[in-house]
Amino acid sequence: MAQAKKAIVVKKLLLILLLAGCGFRPMFSDNDTDIYVAPIASGVNGIELRNALNTYFGGQRDASARYTLDVTLAEPTTKYKALESTGISTWQEILLVATYTLRAGDTVIATGRESASESYSFVRYLVAANASYNNAVQNTITVLAEKIGNRAIAETYKYAHTDNKK
Repeated sequence: MAQAKKAIVVKKLLLILLLAGCGFRPMFSDNDTDIYVAPIASGVNGIELRNALNTYFGGQRDASARYTLDVTLAEPTTKYKALESTGISTWQEILLVATYTLRAGDTVIATGRESASESYSFVRYLVAANASYNNAVQNTITVLAEKIGNRAIAETYKYAHTDNKK
């Protein structure tokens, strides 16, 4: 049993040495996530998206950060996905769309549009229906923040590691 543990430790050590020797460097570094997320003017959903993005980037930065992310969030749209024979909807889908611009100083390094959606059950009881809707919106905001965050970090990494900066 002791030899098996020793073998595992040796394998882990060899893996670490191999990675160190190959020049591996994690993509995310402090410079890549030095992103100020400007306030998003879309009510509570805009506040939630900004908070999710700041969390994704490792905390809120001030306007002096290396990069600035401006996001415009459209109002959520709802589609009916299933109807009872009475015409009452029992299943709906919420869709959120955001456009964004990522800047390094005055230089625009990325623009894009991301969307996310989630289906939810719509029930006749008002409190339960509102809770189901709010959970779907919250989950959609989380997915949207991850999509925008991934793209922003990839673009800041690419920008920081190219030689053709102005």
